[in-house]
Amino acid sequence: MTATLPASGRTRIHRAWWVAAVTMGALVAAAGFRSSTGALLEPLEAEFGWSRATTSGAVSLNLVVYGLTAPFAAALMERFGIRRVVTASLALVALGSGLTLVMTSPWQLWLLWGFAVGIGTGSLALVFGAIVANRWFVRHRGLVIGIFSAASSTGQLVFLPAIAQLADGPGWRWAAGLVTLFALLLVPLVWWVLRDQPTDVGTTPYGAPPDWQPLPLKAVRRSAAWVALDALREASRSRAFWILFVTFWICGWSTNGLIGTHFIPAAHDHGMPATTSASLLALIGIFDIAGTVASGWLTDRVDSRYLLFGYYFLRGLSLLVVPWLLGPHVHPSLFLFILFYGLDWVATVPPTVTLCRVHFGIERSGVVFGWVFASHMVGAGVAASYAGWIRTWQGDYFAAWMTAGGLCLLAALLCLAIPRRGPAGVADQRA
Repeated sequence: MTATLPASGRTRIHRAWWVAAVTMGALVAAAGFRSSTGALLEPLEAEFGWSRATTSGAVSLNLVVYGLTAPFAAALMERFGIRRVVTASLALVALGSGLTLVMTSPWQLWLLWGFAVGIGTGSLALVFGAIVANRWFVRHRGLVIGIFSAASSTGQLVFLPAIAQLADGPGWRWAAGLVTLFALLLVPLVWWVLRDQPTDVGTTPYGAPPDWQPLPLKAVRRSAAWVALDALREASRSRAFWILFVTFWICGWSTNGLIGTHFIPAAHDHGMPATTSASLLALIGIFDIAGTVASGWLTDRVDSRYLLFGYYFLRGLSLLVVPWLLGPHVHPSLFLFILFYGLDWVATVPPTVTLCRVHFGIERSGVVFGWVFASHMVGAGVAASYAGWIRTWQGDYFAAWMTAGGLCLLAALLCLAIPRRGPAGVADQRA
């Protein structure tokens, strides 16, 4: 069912696209909320006299909580419904950001940034988008997942300039207030438009065949923690799960952990001004939007295992040459690296989500992808510390670049070992 033709002859937009639009808005907002912390570090240190260890520690806690929340949030969505969980998560983000306006102690920063904003944004991570896409779309499912994945970069592009400008001008409280206000504005919109599944509004997923039957979504009476841990226990018996878990861990290592955290200081070691390297990171975000949407389109048409092989293989080769590309100026070769890396930044998400659905079924795939996504953020955290230690010990990032490149090449080979199809009865990944 793609559209209906009422008596007036006007074509009605399928409800799935309205749900997708609101989901995109929530994902963009969550990405903006999470990335706002980086722009507020120095203003907080200047006002309260806190050390960089204190403020960055709150950000590190935020990242870890953000990643580990995903599988449990997926289980909560299975039990209480997507709409309730997303609405509560936005309210929690608003509460956590709003209370920073009156905080006075470091422990309050860790509690609000680390736990409240971490849990709230973690519940609005890519797992949320994957569940919506799986339930509301049959046709163009991979493309929709790609669009949702690009929301991470879009959120940073939309919010970071405004947040940085407010923090540098009127003050960091204005920036935190912007986050609070936007989250509150999304709460009624999400509650009004979002639904747990198409049958709640008397329709079917976009592109569903005539014989489509709704998912047997049973009332889950077990705790969300039990559901999440039980899904991990069952998935851990599968070779496909461990390959996806390890490769996504490497994905986080080579993106958020290394490039996202250390690209600016690494470029500065080669004489590049911080403003220039920061602009290059912004370009990565812009190119990422196109790359991830294109990856979603390809996921609908190409074997996801081969896509992941290509993404990791090319990413590994590009990381191995970074030390020879960095310098005081932006040469064409460095710009080509930025272009390619941006296109590849989170292109791994759509095929990874698809493989989770193929091997673990549409009902379990959200929680299973939550665990895979958690590995991504843990890998990012380990890489951030490892690269910092390498820089302190050896005086440069050369070994960090080589390690990341080698790990990506390993991930490429592992992807070819993923079984072609899931258990009997599970649809082909390109469906």
